[in-house]
Amino acid sequence: MAKKSSVEKNERRKRLVKRFAAKRTRLKGVADDETRTPEERFEARLKLAEMPRNASATRIRNRCRLTGRSRAYYRKLGLSRIALRELASSGQIPGMVKASW
Repeated sequence: MAKKSSVEKNERRKRLVKRFAAKRTRLKGVADDETRTPEERFEARLKLAEMPRNASATRIRNRCRLTGRSRAYYRKLGLSRIALRELASSGQIPGMVKASW
């Protein structure tokens, strides 16, 4: 189980990203637009730099929904490998069987 503070910090980041998403995309569009003047583009980049760092989507860490574990995360299921194995072993994931050869 991950520390509660780490999981909560990640949740705060998700909320911050959601709150600033529209503003970030608008400013990034202005900053990357070649048809605008260099002054406008530079001003947009300065405004982007003033925004909170945690408002960037790359700061979000994928975590297991059950345990909060950050490593060995399966995106398709939203679980870590350990939680996935425990659920599969107890028969709670339909169609998943233990491999044998």
